[in-house]
Amino acid sequence: MIGIKENLAQIKTSIPANVTLVAVSKTKPIADIQEAYNEGQRVFGENKIQEMVAKFDALPKDIKWHMIGHLQSNKVKYMAHFVDLIHGVDSFKTLKEINKQAKKHHRIINCLLQARIAKEDTKFGLSFQDIDAIISSEEIVALQNIKIVGLMGMATFTDNQQQLEEEFLSLKNFFENKKQQQENQQENQQEKQEVKNIDLKIISMGMSGDYPLAIKNGSTMVRIGSAIFGVRNYIV
Repeated sequence: MIGIKENLAQIKTSIPANVTLVAVSKTKPIADIQEAYNEGQRVFGENKIQEMVAKFDALPKDIKWHMIGHLQSNKVKYMAHFVDLIHGVDSFKTLKEINKQAKKHHRIINCLLQARIAKEDTKFGLSFQDIDAIISSEEIVALQNIKIVGLMGMATFTDNQQQLEEEFLSLKNFFENKKQQQENQQENQQEKQEVKNIDLKIISMGMSGDYPLAIKNGSTMVRIGSAIFGVRNYIV
């Protein structure tokens, strides 16, 4: 019977070395996460803060926990002491709250801005114009306890490969454009006053059903759950 060990091994051989695998462990029991951990997996993603906190308390402390679900600002405080990366930041208000809570713990919390790339209306996220406004705003400079390290996007739930490719490419092209602008600004500044809390390195896109196509179109971080752990449990 194929299990977590075999699934992980197969997936790791199918992704390039420069792509980070986030094992999406939401709703999965401690034992399953421990099994993946024993096979060398260290990055896990959860979409509910309460569940992630319980797993953080129970599991080895060298695990890097990623918050991949939609984030409510009033719950940031519960994970600010340990979360490694927050994927779905979709407002400046949320960035301010993350900064506030990170400062209390003397930490800098890495964040991804979530872009709305899907053509369906059910996804959260910022428009490219909104992201541009946040990155270029004067207010972002004051948030010294967060670091925007990249962008995240969720494609439409569809079998249309051309549509998926267009959505993935839109994020890749926007990312590369912003990254180039950032590098040009730094080169042109005579005094080094660049915004130190923006360092675009990560494009997080692609899940169990579409991650090969996402990687082909520029993803450097994939979020894979069911292909590792099997069908999701809805009762924890």
